[in-house]
Amino acid sequence: MAAEPDKRALLGQLRIERTPEPVGPGPRRPAWIVAAVVALIALLGVGAWLALSARGALPVHTATAVSLAGAGGSASVLDATGYVTARREATVSAQITGTVTQVLFDEGDHVQAGQVLARLDDTAQRAAVAQAQAQLQSAQAVLVQTEAQLAQYQRDVRRDEDLVKRNLVSEQQTEQARTQVETGAAQVASQRKQIELSAANVRAAQVQLDYCTVRAPFTGVVIAKAAQVGEIVSPFSAGGGFTRTGIGTLVDMDSLEIEVDVNEAYINRVEPRQPVESVLNAYPEWRIPSHVIAIIPTADRSKATVKVRIGFDVRDPRIVPDMGVRVSFEEKAAPPTAGASRPRGVRVPAAAVRKEAGEDVVYVVKDHRAQRRAVTLGGVSGDSREVLGGVNAGESVILDAPAGLKDDAAVTEIKQ
Repeated sequence: MAAEPDKRALLGQLRIERTPEPVGPGPRRPAWIVAAVVALIALLGVGAWLALSARGALPVHTATAVSLAGAGGSASVLDATGYVTARREATVSAQITGTVTQVLFDEGDHVQAGQVLARLDDTAQRAAVAQAQAQLQSAQAVLVQTEAQLAQYQRDVRRDEDLVKRNLVSEQQTEQARTQVETGAAQVASQRKQIELSAANVRAAQVQLDYCTVRAPFTGVVIAKAAQVGEIVSPFSAGGGFTRTGIGTLVDMDSLEIEVDVNEAYINRVEPRQPVESVLNAYPEWRIPSHVIAIIPTADRSKATVKVRIGFDVRDPRIVPDMGVRVSFEEKAAPPTAGASRPRGVRVPAAAVRKEAGEDVVYVVKDHRAQRRAVTLGGVSGDSREVLGGVNAGESVILDAPAGLKDDAAVTEIKQ
């Protein structure tokens, strides 16, 4: 029984005594932590306010109204579509069959007339030139020999004629000497012709050698590179498709123009030198002044159209062949009269004009708000409309305004 009290004593020694912690003010937090928390709360509040403010803003696409006084106020009498074409375009090729050893251009390079574009293997041609030159030199040496013989024959004739006068030789011997002179003269003339032939052979061999160097036929821009080093090129299609027929394609950018097909029912609205406004599909806001070059005097019976050539009044590197383009044939401007006022109003995209309650309206962005404006419309110019009143030049107009857009609604502007 004595063991039971000992166990209880041991258990009492293992018990952990828990003393209550003193209650009192704890250590204060640093002041900079408090300031950071306050600033973070303020920043979150400002962001939340901005988000709530912009939540009701409607994103809209806009464009700038252009003054008619600066853009020209001629109305369109006919619209058409076409493509940019080059009147001067060439696929440059070698005039002989050969292996390409050098290609000295790349796509997009500007080259000058006569500039070397490529070289072919000219080993055989150089050998032919050397052979022709050797033949020419040989013919020239033979000519020297025949001329020397002719001179000797002429001296013999003079000597025999003197001896005949003194009856020292027969007349027959003198005639034989004259025959040798004539034969020698014929040989000299023949050899000179042989020299001319040899010189012609040298020139022909040199021409073949020059054909191994491909040069630009005119100044322009390379738009295609068709051959590489090691390929065989030929002016003729041969080799089952393994022979190239061209080195590259060159375009004279100064010869770019527009070709459009006009319905024959409206061709009476087009005339030479008529002003045209051209708009490239790639640059819809860029209006290029142009003019009618010619009306091709034939119709396409399958499409009932007549082809019209249009020239650019300005040149720009952004205009490249095969670009799609929309053109507006304009009325010819009337001659200016004394006291005539400049055209008033602005030009806006047709998508900015809409009908509401039977009137034409345009929505203008002012201080991030949409303003509804009743407008007076003028003529049509391509995909644009003339607004004679209600909108000022430089103002931003909303394109394809949403159906639910109201006057004074908050909007977010997206420039076209």
